[in-house]
Amino acid sequence: MITLLRAAVFAALFLWSSVHPAAAQDVALTSRDGNIELSGTLLGFDGEFYRIETEYGELTVDGSGVDCAGPGCPSLENFVAEMQLSGSATMARVLMPALIDAFASRNGYRSIRLDEDENRFTYTLVDERTDKTVARFMFHASNTDEGFADLLADEADIVMALREMRPDERVLARNAGLGDMTGLNRSRVLALDAVVPVVSASNPVTSISPLSLARVFAGQITNWQDLGGPDAPIELHLPDEGSGLAQAVFDQVLRPANLALGANIMRHPEPVNLAAAVAKDSFAIGVTSYAERQDADVLTLTGSCGFSLDVSRRTIKTEDYPLTAPMFLYFPARRLPQTARDFLAFTRTPTAQIVIRRAGFVDQTPEEIPVEDQGNRFANAITVTGVDITLNELKRMTSTLKPMARLSTTFRFEAGSIRLDAQSRSNVQQLARALEVGQYDTRRLVFVGFSDGQGAAEANREIALRRAEAVRRAVIAAAVTVNLDRVELDVDAFGESMPMACDDSAWGRQANRRVEVWVR
Repeated sequence: MITLLRAAVFAALFLWSSVHPAAAQDVALTSRDGNIELSGTLLGFDGEFYRIETEYGELTVDGSGVDCAGPGCPSLENFVAEMQLSGSATMARVLMPALIDAFASRNGYRSIRLDEDENRFTYTLVDERTDKTVARFMFHASNTDEGFADLLADEADIVMALREMRPDERVLARNAGLGDMTGLNRSRVLALDAVVPVVSASNPVTSISPLSLARVFAGQITNWQDLGGPDAPIELHLPDEGSGLAQAVFDQVLRPANLALGANIMRHPEPVNLAAAVAKDSFAIGVTSYAERQDADVLTLTGSCGFSLDVSRRTIKTEDYPLTAPMFLYFPARRLPQTARDFLAFTRTPTAQIVIRRAGFVDQTPEEIPVEDQGNRFANAITVTGVDITLNELKRMTSTLKPMARLSTTFRFEAGSIRLDAQSRSNVQQLARALEVGQYDTRRLVFVGFSDGQGAAEANREIALRRAEAVRRAVIAAAVTVNLDRVELDVDAFGESMPMACDDSAWGRQANRRVEVWVR
């Protein structure tokens, strides 16, 4: 009994691991001194750690400290890292292959693709020097819902998602022993995209408010005449229901307006097919991703106050365009093979950011935006000057920001919450790493808070200042090795002085609540 207890404690000390063997088989793991033995079913081996199911539950054991006996024991010399990836077809077919090819080239590997069927394929990485296979990335290209279902069924190591994991999915994952999927190391924003309303180039309508867009897809607006167009019925197009993109449409367009989808909506399994169908039909409107808009025209988002927001690579990166759609990778709380960990580390490098951009998506590399390239932002500030926003405050903001450049790294918050949204949580890590490597040494960074216009101006400025300080603290906490003597990190706030959108809607107020980073 003592030996068994020691074995359980010994095994439980080690980290999680994962890799799917061809078939689960019995193994016996014995410590080098022969004093400890564990028997069970081999669930996985990542080249360093065994994961086995025992009478004590699922345990992970460091392979360097044990000998393995039994039919399920893997080859230590010819180990091949295997990773199952499931989820978004857009990410699986376009973005991930581009990144894998670049990763392989950088590390002296040859990448070989083998297609099993329309939705399943494998990338094999072969070491050019030894001609040995080092890794297999096995893809199931479907949709975000299917990706999370595969993760819960232990049929995926990484999920490719076009939306955040939902609360019920997080509970199921925790109950399945996959850990807390909200943790810092359980997800990653790989690239950025946006949800965009599109029409045919022959359609005279060029703009739409988010509320009108919601009412269109709820079936409350059915004729183009109500949107300033011709007297013709509106044809509706959306991605398939299981798509993360379709769910993002509901979350970001319908839900803020407390509306549900109407009937007679044509669904498309692929965003590219949706854009093609809309481009051919003068009376159609669809919602797709910015990266796959093809030849369709994107409508400008407007509000009753006259402010307008156009989508572009820069406005997606800064989240100045409000309907952003980050592209996620999710992985459970268990150890990944070394090659997989190396690949994930590669996705954060400058080389990977270039690959992401060339693949048609928006990268996360911070850009410095000069004051003269700020578009209508300062014009918006002049528009709201009055009793609450004085000319002196506008002068103070202008004199503070004019000598500086705005970073594309912006921090925004979840609706009705003080919690940073997914893209902003990723921005914390990105900026922290830049500080750690000395990218901003000898420079001054100012975290500048802005608010919506609801309530008293002075109170809004105080709230914005507290948010700016909270973001500054989060970045410093994440930048563990930063030398704060080599960079100046300050805070300031201008409240409602520079609105991005109209305050007459929930989405507009959310767009206005932000913390920008300015650098000199």
